[in-house]
Amino acid sequence: MTGRTPTFTERARRAQLVEVTVGIVAAHGYAGCSLQRIADAAGITKAAVIYHFATKDAVIRAAYDAVIEALVGHVAERIAEAPTAESKADAYVCGLIGYLAAHPDHVRLIIEAADGDRGSPGRWEPFAGLIDDAKASGAYRPDVDSRMLAILVGGAIDAAVGQSLREPAFDLHTAAEAVVDLLHRAALAAR
Repeated sequence: MTGRTPTFTERARRAQLVEVTVGIVAAHGYAGCSLQRIADAAGITKAAVIYHFATKDAVIRAAYDAVIEALVGHVAERIAEAPTAESKADAYVCGLIGYLAAHPDHVRLIIEAADGDRGSPGRWEPFAGLIDDAKASGAYRPDVDSRMLAILVGGAIDAAVGQSLREPAFDLHTAAEAVVDLLHRAALAAR
């Protein structure tokens, strides 16, 4: 597409292609996704897909960006609803796991398309900031290493979500409660 503003119809078609791509990558993996498979699933020609996305990587990147935007929006809403610094950290954990539990196709796309981003050094920095806020409010002990705790709790989140992919009956809601309990045991100040 050119640099012009897309029409309503073009935006709707791009959204459809993104949604179809999420499903294909979730079902068949990155390697099993192709422009032709996307076209077939959307009921259009491959040329029509290319009109909107020049390459397979471009449409997968758009799908990944849409999934991350939805995930971040969901977690941000949960954090905004939480009344205290401590409950904001809890909301981060529960919001993240809850969203991923409700959207397993998004989890699979994130894993397939992250292309190395999953281990980026700043991945857990927003969570570390929430832990810092809880420390500043007095809810968490002042000696807690926020970055370290965010990375460790993040690893527990990754492990729980990964287990749910291998074992569909794995209860992510119970896992979220366990991860929050782990967070509290590591960080809560004496009351």
